Amino acid sequence: MDTYRFDFDPVVLSGTPHPVDGSSVAYAPRRTVLDKVLVDAAAAAGAEVRERFTVDEILMEDGTVVGVRGHGDGGGTVTERARVTIGADGWNSQVARVVDAPRYREKPVLETAFYTFWSGLSVDAFTSFIRGDKGFAAIPTSDGLTLVLVGCPFAQASAFRADVEGTYLKTVELVPEFAEDLRGATREERFIGGGVPNFFRKPFGPGWALVGDAAYTKDPITAQGITDALTGAEGCAAAIDEAFTGARPYEDAMGAYQADRDARALPIFEFTTQLATLEPPPPEMQHLLGAMQGNQAAMDGFASVVAGSLSPGEFFGPDNVATILSAGGTQSAP
Repeated sequence: MDTYRFDFDPVVLSGTPHPVDGSSVAYAPRRTVLDKVLVDAAAAAGAEVRERFTVDEILMEDGTVVGVRGHGDGGGTVTERARVTIGADGWNSQVARVVDAPRYREKPVLETAFYTFWSGLSVDAFTSFIRGDKGFAAIPTSDGLTLVLVGCPFAQASAFRADVEGTYLKTVELVPEFAEDLRGATREERFIGGGVPNFFRKPFGPGWALVGDAAYTKDPITAQGITDALTGAEGCAAAIDEAFTGARPYEDAMGAYQADRDARALPIFEFTTQLATLEPPPPEMQHLLGAMQGNQAAMDGFASVVAGSLSPGEFFGPDNVATILSAGGTQSAP
C-alpha cells in the first residue's frame, strides 16, 4: 500500500507516507505468512528453532533469570540455560510476570475491536472511517483478502460481545457505500478481537529482556505493533551484543535500549491512546483536520504519523501546525 485514507465525515484525508529507506510502501501481511518468514529467516541465520515447544517455568537463581524449563510436543521435560532469556511473549508476558517487570505510563483498555477477513472487496489502500464514537478500517492483506476491523469505546464492549456479527455489520452500515461493497464480498474467517491495555514495561533486568508487546503495548488503532516489535528487537539485539562483546556493561547497554525506545515511542503512544478513546477531537484538532483537507503536504504528513515514518511530535509541533493552518481551508471534522 502506498496510500492511507482517513474519512472523518465530512473531512477526508488521503496521503502517501514519507519514505523510509527510500520506500513509501507499507505492507500488512497476515501473521500466518509473516511468522513463517521470520522463523525461516532465524533458522537460516543460524538460530536453533523449536516449534510447538511450551515453556513451563522461568528458571531463577539468586534473583537472576538463568533459563527455562519446558517440553516439546509430546516430549519430555527439557531445561535450557542462557545468559539472557528474552521474552517476546506478548502483553501478558510470562517472563514479565515472573520477574515482576515494572509497568509505567499505564492507561486502561480504551476500545474493543473485532476483525475478520473478506475476499472480493475493492480496497487498495489503508482506509479508515470514523462515525461518531464508532470506527472501522479496511486493510489489504495476503492472498487477495482484506482485513476489516470494527471498534467501539470499551464502555460498549459487553454489548459488542453479545452480538459481534450484528454490531460489526451495523457499524459498517454507517458508511453506505462501503457496506454495499461488503455485501458483495465473502467472509473467509471467524471474528477475532478484544482490547488491550496500554503501558510501557522496564524491558530488562538480571538475565532477562523483553521485546515486542511484552515490553510496550498500545492500542492497535494505528496499526504499528509489528513495526514496533521489529524495531524493538533490533534495538534489544544491538544492546545485548554490546554487553556480550564487552563494549558496554549490560546495565548501560540495556538502559540505553530502554531510553531510546521510550523517546521514540512516547509521542505515538500518546497519539494512539488519544485516538483509541474514539472521543470527538477538541475544537483545535477539528480545525486542524479541516485545514489539512486538500493540502497534499499536510495529508502526506498525517499519513506518515499513522504509518510510523514521522513522529507526532514533529507533525503536531507549533511551527508545522501554523504552516498548515495558514494554508488550510475552513472545514472541520466532527
